[in-house]
Order: sequence, then structure tokens, then C-alpha cells
Amino acid sequence: MGSETAGQPQSVNDTAAAAPKPEPAAPGYERPKAAVRPHDLAPLNPASAAGEAGNMDLLLDVSVPVVAQLGSTEMRIREILRLTPGSVVALDKLAGEPVDLFVRGQLFAQGEVVIVDESFGIRVTKIVSRNDKEG
Repeated sequence: MGSETAGQPQSVNDTAAAAPKPEPAAPGYERPKAAVRPHDLAPLNPASAAGEAGNMDLLLDVSVPVVAQLGSTEMRIREILRLTPGSVVALDKLAGEPVDLFVRGQLFAQGEVVIVDESFGIRVTKIVSRNDKEG
């Protein structure tokens, strides 16, 4: 017991035996018992969960990543390695098709590409519902 061969773990009993044991309390010392009592939690307010007020205000200034995806494609590594400045990568969407807008990786809306000053932008044309995502 307690012996082990190279590369084999100790048994649970050996490990427990090797663990330090708590020292006994001093004579006459009695460990105080913790008071345990139930705690009544306030009920959830459905209006707050729906975003009408309450703690939802705390989330309104949180930044989340928003990504516009023009389209996608699949390429072989050899094709990717042949890309040079001026190469054209054809995407799976047609010109004029809606662009997908993702919030934290989840499809949230669709829209059309616009130019805002010197930058690209997305004009939202549709907020995607849960039914649209599932279907």
C-alpha cells in the first residue's frame, strides 16, 4: 500500500492518506455553527425582461460586434495561394441581393450597401425574425 510503479497514479486511498489532515480543535473549543435560513428573492418583473425599463438600461451602452457579410465562397488552398492584388473572388450572392447583418455572430437584419461620405454602409431593409432564422 502506498507504493507505486513508475508512470502509474496513486490510488484514491493512497492520495487521501497522503493529504494533510486538519488539526483537532483545542480542548473545550466548540466550532460555531453557521446560521442557515431561507432567503426570499423578489419575483422577476416581466416588464423588465421585455426591455421596457429596469435593469435593461444597464445594457444599453454595451458595445457588441456588428458584421456585414456581402457573401461567401469556398476555395481550395492552392487557389487562395494564387491570389494576387487585382484578383477577383466571386461570392455566392448576386449583385443587388440583400447583405446580411450579424450581431455577435447571429443574423439580425438584411440591407443594401450604400456609400456614407467616403465609407460603405448598410441601409437596413429588414429585421430578421426568429421564424426567418429557423426556416
